Amino acid sequence: MERIAGSLYGLAFGDALGRPTEFLTVAEIDRRFGPTGPDDLEGDPATVTDDTQMALAVAWALHGVDRYTAEVLEPRLRERFVAWAHSPENDRAPGTTCLHACGGLAEGLPWVEATVAGSKGCGANMRVTPVGLLPGLDLDVLAGVSQLQAAMTHGHPTALAASELTAYATRLLVDGLALADVPAALLQRCADRRRVYQGDWLGALWEAPGATTPADFIARGWDECAEAVQRVVAALAAPDDGQDACLATGAGWIAEEALATGLYCALRHADDPVRSLVRAARTSGDSDSIAALAGAFTGAAHGLAAWPADWVDRIEYADQLAALTRGAHERA
Repeated sequence: MERIAGSLYGLAFGDALGRPTEFLTVAEIDRRFGPTGPDDLEGDPATVTDDTQMALAVAWALHGVDRYTAEVLEPRLRERFVAWAHSPENDRAPGTTCLHACGGLAEGLPWVEATVAGSKGCGANMRVTPVGLLPGLDLDVLAGVSQLQAAMTHGHPTALAASELTAYATRLLVDGLALADVPAALLQRCADRRRVYQGDWLGALWEAPGATTPADFIARGWDECAEAVQRVVAALAAPDDGQDACLATGAGWIAEEALATGLYCALRHADDPVRSLVRAARTSGDSDSIAALAGAFTGAAHGLAAWPADWVDRIEYADQLAALTRGAHERA
């Protein structure tokens, strides 16, 4: 269970490190934190963003569930997403896609009508890693859960594929796959799943303008994700210039780039977990989401011991992270 805890806390730690650097250029980050970037949490508690808040929403929607189906999970996810949207703590520059979709969910619209069909923003997958932490979850079910939680707010096929890949990478790392082997595994997943449409989970979502078949709809998403992972492979093959990771693999505002750049930072500093978060936070793009995913991946690979011990008590929502860790231990 150390890897599950490492991933849950790692996401929050990365989010907190990236919170003050989001919307800043690297030059502005360097002026504030120095050329090595922010390497410690700010505040006590250290404040996180909507990334951690929504990951907790997904985690609690899954908590205590014995049967993972769309019929069981959709109302639970809806309830948690709407509660987040209406919470007074939802004051962390949340994404407009999530807010718009949650507005429709709150009104009782079917989620396929509430979702923003053309959006592939990283809000789809910055919250999905708890799905990959469910002990023993069948991989086909993991795919369905990952895509459903994304689709309820972000209806673009790339948001769906990137969410599945993000949860899948987390699962592989918890199960013991080396970080270095993740890109190849993700590219294989892209090939294997390219024309698999999760109809039991997604219903008629594919019936978007321009789509011809469910398989053609979802294939676009897998192809865009494969291109993003290939950029990670190419970037890792070049010498590390130590500069803005967004220049190598994307700014992270969209789902496949958040996955790619978060993974790139985790891989570039696979033997230095804290440094992977610092590298992710010292970026010109969506720094908190990139660092959150880097933290989830790195923590899944190394376990809770990867992180400074005092961070565990200092992070915002530490009580919820601890409770979810205990819950995962009880289910294992």
